[in-house]
Amino acid sequence: MKAASISTLIGAAFLMATSAIGPGFLTQTAVFTQTYGVNFAFAILASILLDIGAQMNTWRVIGYTGLRGQEIGNKVLPGLGVLLSILIVIGGLAFNIGNLAGAGLGLNVLFGLNTKLMATVSALIAILIFLSRNAGRIVDRVAQILGGIMIILVIVVMVTSHPPVGKAAIASVLPASYGVMMLPMITLVGGTVGGYITFAGGHRLVEAGISGQEHLGQVTKSSLSGVIITGLMRIFLFLAILGVVSAGHVLDSQNPPASAFRFALGVVGYKFFGIVLWSAAITSVIGAAYTSATFLHGFGPWFREHQRTIIIAFIVFSTLVFDLYGQPAKVLVLVGALNGLILPLTLIVILIAARSRRIMGEQYQHPVWLYVFGVLAFLVTLYAAITSIHQLPGL
Repeated sequence: MKAASISTLIGAAFLMATSAIGPGFLTQTAVFTQTYGVNFAFAILASILLDIGAQMNTWRVIGYTGLRGQEIGNKVLPGLGVLLSILIVIGGLAFNIGNLAGAGLGLNVLFGLNTKLMATVSALIAILIFLSRNAGRIVDRVAQILGGIMIILVIVVMVTSHPPVGKAAIASVLPASYGVMMLPMITLVGGTVGGYITFAGGHRLVEAGISGQEHLGQVTKSSLSGVIITGLMRIFLFLAILGVVSAGHVLDSQNPPASAFRFALGVVGYKFFGIVLWSAAITSVIGAAYTSATFLHGFGPWFREHQRTIIIAFIVFSTLVFDLYGQPAKVLVLVGALNGLILPLTLIVILIAARSRRIMGEQYQHPVWLYVFGVLAFLVTLYAAITSIHQLPGL
């Protein structure tokens, strides 16, 4: 495989991972760790397993067929792809409001300036990236560099906070109560593979022309790499915050994860978190805008030809909504839950396609173990979504 293709595969994995490792990822983990303590380990482990089932099935089908998510949906059932596109774009807009909220919070931590103003500045930076002629390469490189910075800094906090790792390991399979874990679990899944994130990496590969039987192995490895990066970050962040909470500290409700870094490392840690949060936010803004725009291609050639304009409009709209609404921490938790509600639909579309010879061809064989894993992910996320709907107003 050419070096450019390898770079794109790595970039796709990081695009998915950094899209998932957004401000919502950080805030949700902090909020739920404060609420559930060591028992939150169960929701984290379950969400990682479900993430693998969702992502590997999705990437494999997209990677083999070379079709985007909405095109697969329309082949499963005419019009279904259109519905999926509408839901993904709406969910992407909601997610990007949260992403920009996180960007504003990150720069607020660093410079102490108005959160809404800093969100607007971050939006302008994202727009400048997409105005570049080499936007694709820049997106890949930014995702890799900022993703690495985030992971390193979170590991430092984890080591410093001295979390009760043994208790967390036990709680990951034997929590105090399984029932109360449904809302945090669906919120975590929604935040890491819900909505547009499910398709971020796969669509990036399709856009780069990497698809078909000859690339299937690399596509599968890339998808697994993205989920592993996200899963490790989730575990490291949980343990870092658990150490802080277990020491008796109460997180600031206005910026929960930032206060955790501050308790662990003092003022320096607080400023470092500003870098982490902004890095997570800006990469997620890029991923949400880019992937959501690719879902509009099916509405006509104009949308494909003016993709850059649509991406910029997407970012501008999200910024305006956040500037008018505010309440960033609440937005970040809520959008993860909303995107989690979309996940069962996207999963069932992919699972039907995976067993359809009309879509996949006569020669394709979908691994049985992977299909079973996907069905399990669908059933759990569907149940969790249904049982969690009534809890959303409380967020």
